[in-house]
Amino acid sequence: MKKIILTSEAPAPIGPYSQAVQVGQQLFISGQIPLDPATGALISGSIEEETSQVMKNLTAVLSQAGGNWESVVKVSIFLSDMADFAAVNKIYGQYIPEKSAPARETVAVAGLPKGVRVEISAIAFL
Repeated sequence: MKKIILTSEAPAPIGPYSQAVQVGQQLFISGQIPLDPATGALISGSIEEETSQVMKNLTAVLSQAGGNWESVVKVSIFLSDMADFAAVNKIYGQYIPEKSAPARETVAVAGLPKGVRVEISAIAFL
């Protein structure tokens, strides 16, 4: 049976999807972009600021489901420009425990929702 995860500490979905869906002990977190959950406004600034907001949004959804970054088993990072890889990786690394780092891929894409530069999704095992 699937359970929809929703928290006001992360941005409300901007389309027909859920922030996350839990099935048994598996948690599938939708891609997060740099939206401020309180205002719905897009955070635009440095790639570091945008990535930090994305990671905060993911952390909020994880927490709502009873998880944390140690529960995460797979991460997908989507960048509009691979030149941002090092900066995104630096901020991402501040949230990820090295000893339990998840599997991950980072890909460059032609475009992302609302024209953002970074989107990150995750799968956790709770």
